[in-house]
Amino acid sequence: MLKTKQKMQLARLVQVIVQAARRVAGRGTTTQVRRRGVTWALDLREGIDFSLWLLGAFEPETISCYQRLIHPGDVVLDIGANIGAHTLHLARATGPQGRVIAFEPTDFAFAKLQRNVGLNPELAARIHCLQLMLVAREADGSPTEDLYSSWPLDTADANRHHLHQGRLMTTAGARARALDLVVAELGLERIDCIKLDIDGAECAMLRGAADSLRRWHPAIVMELAPYVLEEKGSSLAELVGILRYYGYRLYDATSGEPLPEEVSQLNAQIPAGASLNVVARTG
Repeated sequence: MLKTKQKMQLARLVQVIVQAARRVAGRGTTTQVRRRGVTWALDLREGIDFSLWLLGAFEPETISCYQRLIHPGDVVLDIGANIGAHTLHLARATGPQGRVIAFEPTDFAFAKLQRNVGLNPELAARIHCLQLMLVAREADGSPTEDLYSSWPLDTADANRHHLHQGRLMTTAGARARALDLVVAELGLERIDCIKLDIDGAECAMLRGAADSLRRWHPAIVMELAPYVLEEKGSSLAELVGILRYYGYRLYDATSGEPLPEEVSQLNAQIPAGASLNVVARTG
């Protein structure tokens, strides 16, 4: 299991070669491409963008996971949408009768999300993008903290996270809301699946989604990263406790095998500084 830092180091090595070849060919660092049926506007200096350009997808194993869970007509939430790397594939999975609500609080990533959605009009009609930070309380305010939403490949930025190598970006223009309040405002009558990746803020988000979890029990595809939970003042034990309260069990996102219910055993399966992709399901 490679740590994010190791993945970034490997990506940088490949990116140096690619960028050198592009310079020789007179091509810049930005490009527009079509990959796996989706059109993207990409900055090849960014880790997520470069993965889309090179591999055709970002975290393809995660895409395979939620494609098994989502059915035509489903309502799906992409919480931590970033540039839309999963949003657009989620929209393909739901079909024309489905709906995807994409949440991204940073202005940097939200602008890129909107552009990528706009490049795919056949999918855009079923996607609703919101510049929101999902929080625990039914509040209506502006977030005050910067968040990680950029993973640069070609800079020696001293402000990058020492483990996952992310760079903090501002949340200018965003609002902070509880998910249950947003669900009521949008008039959603169901939530079938949630893709959740918000770098340690999962516990707060889930506490603000109590009614939705209790009412619909959506499947949740998420990344377990104990170190980022702890950086946010939370813990793996707290996250597992919240999920268990609503009747969820955890399964490996790749194999589908059930994961240990004992937190210490679960934690032992995740190397320090790494993460594990899981599915939380009830029943």
